[in-house]
Amino acid sequence: MAGGMAADGASVGTMTPWARIKAILGGSAGNLVEWYDWFAYTSTSLYFAKHFFPGEDPVGQQLQTAAIFGAGFIARPLGAWLMGIYADRGGRRAALTLSVALMSLGSFAIAILPVYAQIGVWAQLGLLAARLLQGLSLGGEYGASATYMSEMSGHKRRGFWSSFQYMTLVGGQLTALLVLVILQHTLSAEALNAWGWRIPFVIGGLLAIVVFWIRSGLEETKSYLAAEGEQERGSTMALFRDHPRETSAILALTAAGSLAFYAYTTYMQKFLVNTSGFTKDTATGIMAGVLILYMLVQPAMGWLSDHVGRKTTIAVGLGLGALATYPVMSAIAVADSPLAAFGLIMILVLCHSGYSAVNAAVKAELFPAHVRALGVALPYAIANAVFGGTAEYLAGWLKKIGSESVFYIYVAVVMGVAALVAARLRNTNKTSLILED
Repeated sequence: MAGGMAADGASVGTMTPWARIKAILGGSAGNLVEWYDWFAYTSTSLYFAKHFFPGEDPVGQQLQTAAIFGAGFIARPLGAWLMGIYADRGGRRAALTLSVALMSLGSFAIAILPVYAQIGVWAQLGLLAARLLQGLSLGGEYGASATYMSEMSGHKRRGFWSSFQYMTLVGGQLTALLVLVILQHTLSAEALNAWGWRIPFVIGGLLAIVVFWIRSGLEETKSYLAAEGEQERGSTMALFRDHPRETSAILALTAAGSLAFYAYTTYMQKFLVNTSGFTKDTATGIMAGVLILYMLVQPAMGWLSDHVGRKTTIAVGLGLGALATYPVMSAIAVADSPLAAFGLIMILVLCHSGYSAVNAAVKAELFPAHVRALGVALPYAIANAVFGGTAEYLAGWLKKIGSESVFYIYVAVVMGVAALVAARLRNTNKTSLILED
């Protein structure tokens, strides 16, 4: 709609609360489905690993599936770069629509992929290709959705509204886990191991088609429309030339945020099975409970950031996480009670929430509109690939050589460095470059 008009006829700058809610929900629904599709791989890998990597060593099989999981991250910087440019030049809505279409293709590909016993090494290569396609999609999704939701959030409650970006990210992971829980209770173990693991990918592909339709009807943001006359929209050279400090800050913050997220959530499910000794079903149940509370706390932390400052919540959250990671993960390793494991993991994700709830808003507020989507997406995807994408593989490798506790130290150190970077950020609550409200 021209002129930055909302669906009810009001300009984006004077959006009614209901119009703003509709825009946020429209943007976040697709984000949830994108992340569901991404995490369906990790939630079901305990079941399909042996079909693509035959052998008798379950840790080795998980290491190989983790390597392909990490390979998906290789495509994310490329997707972030291409989709960031597209979002700054062609519009946030157009980029969001394209990203979910690519994710749908990747999910359907995994759902119908023959296994190693049928086509040999081509099954492994097919799995890799599907994950690379999903990596392209997700690399573009983060920057486009973070930018869209931050621009639609309004100045006074930007922390609160933009927190739904990460809330739906966690919601996607939670949905993937809940689908697995339902399958565990409706299918026999033999059926789940044989073919049931494909069902989450079918669901993800179908949901992505629905979201494609929803996103095609989203309103464009006023910030994008106001930047239409800029000569360097989506310019990579302009990004690194004019905003090196902001780009470096996002690299550091994302390194810690992504590493901790994958350590505390996706790897934690394997950690509970392979290190703590819980059954697969118990580990899934523990993580489902953790993710529900983790998801629900995001808006509360976003609301807090609107009052105390977003840089404050990030610095404190990462700092506390740096102090807590080693002792808490050491305790989880020897936990013999599901309730104790649940409580210990909650300590970690609550610390991480100081970063997760507000990182999208802070990153978007650091850049002017003409390079905002690219500025949010590209450094995020690079750091996410290097630190988040290697987290599971590195943790598994260190466990295999008998030095698992080194991983805890690694996570703590990276978080500590990022906490110092966050403390030196400008207060974006007062200096935001998102000028349209």
